[in-house]
Amino acid sequence: MTERATVDMWFDPACPWAWITSRWLLEVEQVRPLDIRFNVMSLAVLNQGRDLSPEYTGFLEKAWGPVRVCIAAEEAAGPQVLRDLYTALGTRIHLRKYEFGEQLYTEALTEVGLDPALADAAGSNAWDDALRGSHDAGMKPVGLDVGTPVIHAPGPGGGDDKIAFFGPVVTPAPKGEAAGRLWDGVMLVAGTPGFYEIKRTRDVGPVFD
Repeated sequence: MTERATVDMWFDPACPWAWITSRWLLEVEQVRPLDIRFNVMSLAVLNQGRDLSPEYTGFLEKAWGPVRVCIAAEEAAGPQVLRDLYTALGTRIHLRKYEFGEQLYTEALTEVGLDPALADAAGSNAWDDALRGSHDAGMKPVGLDVGTPVIHAPGPGGGDDKIAFFGPVVTPAPKGEAAGRLWDGVMLVAGTPGFYEIKRTRDVGPVFD
Protein backbone atom coordinates (compact mmCIF):
# COMPACT_ATOMS: atom_id res chain seq x y z
CA MET A 1 0.00 0.00 0.00
CA THR A 2 1.64 3.23 -1.17
CA GLU A 3 -1.27 5.66 -1.56
CA ARG A 4 -3.10 6.77 1.58
CA ALA A 5 -6.13 4.66 2.33
CA THR A 6 -8.99 4.98 4.79
CA VAL A 7 -9.37 2.33 7.48
CA ASP A 8 -12.60 2.19 9.50
CA MET A 9 -12.71 1.13 13.12
CA TRP A 10 -15.93 0.40 15.02
CA PHE A 11 -15.71 1.04 18.75
CA ASP A 12 -17.77 1.01 21.90
CA PRO A 13 -16.32 3.62 24.29
CA ALA A 14 -16.90 1.28 27.24
CA CYS A 15 -14.57 -1.46 25.93
CA PRO A 16 -10.98 -1.25 27.25
CA TRP A 17 -9.64 -3.54 24.53
CA ALA A 18 -11.13 -1.37 21.79
CA TRP A 19 -9.55 1.65 23.43
CA ILE A 20 -6.09 0.08 23.30
CA THR A 21 -6.60 -0.98 19.68
CA SER A 22 -7.67 2.56 18.78
CA ARG A 23 -4.49 4.00 20.31
CA TRP A 24 -2.48 1.46 18.30
CA LEU A 25 -4.26 2.48 15.10
CA LEU A 26 -3.41 6.12 15.72
CA GLU A 27 0.22 5.05 15.99
CA VAL A 28 -0.10 3.08 12.73
CA GLU A 29 -1.48 6.19 11.06
CA GLN A 30 1.86 7.90 11.72
CA VAL A 31 4.02 5.20 10.11
CA ARG A 32 1.82 3.77 7.36
CA PRO A 33 -0.19 5.58 4.64
CA LEU A 34 -3.51 5.24 6.47
CA ASP A 35 -6.24 7.55 7.71
CA ILE A 36 -8.28 6.09 10.56
CA ARG A 37 -12.02 6.79 10.55
CA PHE A 38 -14.02 5.99 13.67
CA ASN A 39 -17.51 4.51 13.79
CA VAL A 40 -19.81 3.46 16.61
CA MET A 41 -20.86 -0.07 17.52
CA SER A 42 -22.58 -1.17 20.71
CA LEU A 43 -21.88 -4.04 23.05
CA ALA A 44 -25.38 -3.52 24.46
CA VAL A 45 -26.92 -4.03 21.01
CA LEU A 46 -24.63 -6.97 20.25
CA ASN A 47 -25.58 -8.80 23.43
CA GLN A 48 -29.32 -8.22 23.45
CA GLY A 49 -31.19 -11.48 24.05
CA ARG A 50 -28.12 -13.39 25.24
CA ASP A 51 -27.84 -15.25 28.54
CA LEU A 52 -25.39 -13.11 30.50
CA SER A 53 -24.20 -12.80 34.06
CA PRO A 54 -25.96 -10.20 36.23
CA GLU A 55 -22.69 -8.27 36.49
CA TYR A 56 -22.24 -8.01 32.73
CA THR A 57 -25.92 -7.22 32.23
CA GLY A 58 -25.53 -4.31 34.64
CA PHE A 59 -22.47 -3.11 32.75
CA LEU A 60 -24.33 -3.22 29.44
CA GLU A 61 -27.24 -1.22 30.82
CA LYS A 62 -24.81 1.58 31.63
CA ALA A 63 -22.99 1.16 28.29
CA TRP A 64 -26.01 2.48 26.36
CA GLY A 65 -25.14 5.99 27.53
CA PRO A 66 -21.80 6.69 25.82
CA VAL A 67 -22.74 5.12 22.48
CA ARG A 68 -25.96 7.15 22.35
CA VAL A 69 -23.99 10.31 23.08
CA CYS A 70 -21.55 9.45 20.29
CA ILE A 71 -24.34 8.92 17.76
CA ALA A 72 -26.07 12.15 18.80
CA ALA A 73 -22.77 14.01 18.43
CA GLU A 74 -22.16 12.43 15.01
CA GLU A 75 -25.59 13.56 13.82
CA ALA A 76 -25.02 17.06 15.20
CA ALA A 77 -21.48 17.66 13.95
CA GLY A 78 -20.63 14.98 11.40
CA PRO A 79 -18.71 11.70 11.61
CA GLN A 80 -15.33 13.41 11.84
CA VAL A 81 -16.14 14.48 15.41
CA LEU A 82 -15.98 10.88 16.62
CA ARG A 83 -12.18 10.77 16.58
CA ASP A 84 -11.78 13.50 19.18
CA LEU A 85 -14.92 12.63 21.11
CA TYR A 86 -13.82 9.01 21.47
CA THR A 87 -10.46 10.20 22.77
CA ALA A 88 -12.15 12.55 25.24
CA LEU A 89 -14.50 9.83 26.46
CA GLY A 90 -11.95 7.04 26.50
CA THR A 91 -9.37 9.06 28.38
CA ARG A 92 -11.90 9.66 31.13
CA ILE A 93 -13.36 6.15 31.15
CA HIS A 94 -10.20 4.08 30.95
CA LEU A 95 -7.46 6.31 32.34
CA ARG A 96 -9.26 8.55 34.81
CA LYS A 97 -11.85 5.92 35.79
CA TYR A 98 -14.94 8.12 35.48
CA GLU A 99 -18.31 6.53 36.10
CA PHE A 100 -20.79 6.59 33.22
CA GLY A 101 -22.89 9.65 33.83
CA GLU A 102 -23.53 13.31 33.11
CA GLN A 103 -20.13 14.57 34.25
CA LEU A 104 -18.35 12.20 31.86
CA TYR A 105 -20.50 13.18 28.90
CA THR A 106 -20.65 16.94 29.46
CA GLU A 107 -16.90 17.21 30.05
CA ALA A 108 -16.05 15.19 26.94
CA LEU A 109 -18.52 17.08 24.76
CA THR A 110 -17.26 20.43 26.01
CA GLU A 111 -13.64 19.42 25.40
CA VAL A 112 -14.33 18.83 21.70
CA GLY A 113 -16.42 21.98 21.26
CA LEU A 114 -19.86 20.38 21.20
CA ASP A 115 -23.02 21.39 23.00
CA PRO A 116 -22.92 19.73 26.44
CA ALA A 117 -26.70 19.35 26.21
CA LEU A 118 -26.01 16.40 23.90
CA ALA A 119 -25.31 14.51 27.11
CA ASP A 120 -29.09 14.13 27.44
CA ALA A 121 -28.91 11.57 24.63
CA ALA A 122 -27.45 9.06 27.10
CA GLY A 123 -30.84 8.46 28.64
CA SER A 124 -32.92 8.59 25.46
CA ASN A 125 -33.71 5.93 22.88
CA ALA A 126 -34.23 8.57 20.17
CA TRP A 127 -30.87 7.72 18.58
CA ASP A 128 -31.13 3.94 18.86
CA ASP A 129 -32.17 3.35 15.25
CA ALA A 130 -29.14 5.27 14.03
CA LEU A 131 -26.98 3.44 16.55
CA ARG A 132 -28.20 0.08 15.30
CA GLY A 133 -27.55 1.15 11.72
CA SER A 134 -23.95 2.05 12.51
CA HIS A 135 -23.50 -1.12 14.53
CA ASP A 136 -24.91 -3.34 11.76
CA ALA A 137 -22.68 -1.73 9.14
CA GLY A 138 -19.65 -2.70 11.17
CA MET A 139 -20.77 -6.20 12.07
CA LYS A 140 -22.21 -7.37 8.75
CA PRO A 141 -18.88 -8.43 7.18
CA VAL A 142 -17.55 -10.14 10.32
CA GLY A 143 -20.60 -11.84 11.85
CA LEU A 144 -22.08 -11.68 15.33
CA ASP A 145 -19.80 -14.04 17.27
CA VAL A 146 -17.20 -11.31 17.81
CA GLY A 147 -17.11 -8.11 19.83
CA THR A 148 -15.33 -4.77 19.65
CA PRO A 149 -13.16 -3.58 17.99
CA VAL A 150 -14.03 -4.31 14.38
CA ILE A 151 -11.84 -3.01 11.55
CA HIS A 152 -12.59 -2.65 7.85
CA ALA A 153 -9.57 -2.06 5.62
CA PRO A 154 -9.23 -1.73 1.84
CA GLY A 155 -8.76 -5.03 0.07
CA PRO A 156 -6.29 -5.68 -2.75
CA GLY A 157 -9.01 -5.35 -5.39
CA GLY A 158 -9.79 -1.72 -4.52
CA GLY A 159 -13.26 -0.24 -4.74
CA ASP A 160 -15.73 -2.15 -2.56
CA ASP A 161 -13.21 -4.89 -1.82
CA LYS A 162 -12.74 -4.91 1.96
CA ILE A 163 -10.80 -6.90 4.53
CA ALA A 164 -12.90 -6.94 7.70
CA PHE A 165 -12.03 -8.54 11.04
CA PHE A 166 -12.42 -8.40 14.80
CA GLY A 167 -9.40 -7.24 16.80
CA PRO A 168 -6.54 -7.28 17.18
CA VAL A 169 -6.65 -7.63 20.96
CA VAL A 170 -3.26 -6.47 22.17
CA THR A 171 -1.84 -4.86 25.28
CA PRO A 172 -0.13 -2.51 25.65
CA ALA A 173 -0.53 -0.69 22.34
CA PRO A 174 2.64 -0.97 20.23
CA LYS A 175 4.29 2.32 19.38
CA GLY A 176 6.11 3.66 16.34
CA GLU A 177 7.42 1.16 13.82
CA ALA A 178 6.36 -1.73 16.08
CA ALA A 179 2.80 -0.57 15.54
CA GLY A 180 3.38 -0.56 11.79
CA ARG A 181 4.82 -4.06 11.79
CA LEU A 182 1.81 -5.37 13.70
CA TRP A 183 -0.45 -3.73 11.11
CA ASP A 184 1.48 -5.38 8.30
CA GLY A 185 1.13 -8.78 9.96
CA VAL A 186 -2.55 -8.35 10.73
CA MET A 187 -3.25 -7.42 7.14
CA LEU A 188 -1.24 -10.39 5.90
CA VAL A 189 -3.25 -12.93 7.88
CA ALA A 190 -6.64 -11.19 7.62
CA GLY A 191 -6.21 -10.80 3.88
CA THR A 192 -5.46 -14.49 3.33
CA PRO A 193 -8.48 -16.20 1.70
CA GLY A 194 -10.04 -18.71 4.05
CA PHE A 195 -8.24 -17.41 7.14
CA TYR A 196 -10.57 -17.03 10.12
CA GLU A 197 -8.93 -17.21 13.50
CA ILE A 198 -5.74 -17.11 15.53
CA LYS A 199 -6.05 -16.89 19.29
CA ARG A 200 -4.50 -17.62 22.67
CA THR A 201 -5.73 -17.21 26.23
CA ARG A 202 -5.30 -13.71 27.68
CA ASP A 203 -3.21 -13.88 30.84
CA VAL A 204 -3.01 -10.14 31.54
CA GLY A 205 -5.58 -7.39 31.70
CA PRO A 206 -5.57 -4.22 29.60
CA VAL A 207 -2.47 -2.06 30.07
CA PHE A 208 -3.02 1.64 29.42
CA ASP A 209 0.16 3.58 28.74
